Amino acid sequence: MLITIIAAVMVMVAYFLVLYGGVGFIQDKKFFSSAPKEVLDAVPDHKERFPGAHVIGWIIAGIAVLLFIGAAVLSVWDGIRNGFSFWNFFARFLIILYVMEIYDICFFDWVLLCHSNFFPHFYPEVDGIMEPYLFGYNKKTHIMHFIIYIPICAVIGWICTFF
Repeated sequence: MLITIIAAVMVMVAYFLVLYGGVGFIQDKKFFSSAPKEVLDAVPDHKERFPGAHVIGWIIAGIAVLLFIGAAVLSVWDGIRNGFSFWNFFARFLIILYVMEIYDICFFDWVLLCHSNFFPHFYPEVDGIMEPYLFGYNKKTHIMHFIIYIPICAVIGWICTFF
């Protein structure tokens, strides 16, 4: 269980780093693809905030990818080392993905999107748009994620049992 918690924390940190690198340094509208339409429409194309900002952002995003990979490798390696069955792997990955989705809902949507100055700090144009009424704008996507994670974790668990 400890490895599952560590892997889930690694995934949460990685998820935040992708957002931070993309929104804070790379500043490409592609990173807003899942944002509410009002926000996406208000976000202009930005030039580099300072020389090297894009490089810093891509380095942060690269670190995030390494954390995602590290969490997966750690989870699989520990499971193989401890003789996990299909159900153990399935449960581990389902917990990790569900924790990530709950983190997305609670921290990204509720805190960063609706109750903080995170986005307006980097994009002053969205000040006044980022309000609590936006919470839940993507509930269908979150529900779909909760459902689709079940077969994804079943496939991952099945693959892991071959090792």
